[in-house]
Amino acid sequence: MDRQLMLFACFLLLVSSTQAIGVKYCDKKKNYAVTIQQVKIIPDPVVTGKPATFNISAVTGQAVYGGKVVINVAYFGVPVHQETRDVCEEVSCPIAAGDFVLSHTQTLPSFTPPVRLLHT
Repeated sequence: MDRQLMLFACFLLLVSSTQAIGVKYCDKKKNYAVTIQQVKIIPDPVVTGKPATFNISAVTGQAVYGGKVVINVAYFGVPVHQETRDVCEEVSCPIAAGDFVLSHTQTLPSFTPPVRLLHT
């Protein structure tokens, strides 16, 4: 097995008209080593041009030794932020099988709308 597992091929945070947060995987047919369980963004609502912390709760059935996290944020389908991060810069690697949380703080662009999360 490749020790450089792709932690998340990518996922997309969507803010719909109801302002709920959703997660979509790039390849719906692919069996990813990691499953996203929940995304929390603090503060809630986000403050335009201020830092926001993304707490991504996930689970894996096997140890993860590396990979990338690709985050795309869209509002009403319009991209407002995109970034790619090395997972080992966000959490200690290797990540043991089981539940874990990846936490990342990012200042979103000043045109980011103030969104309140609805937990679904």
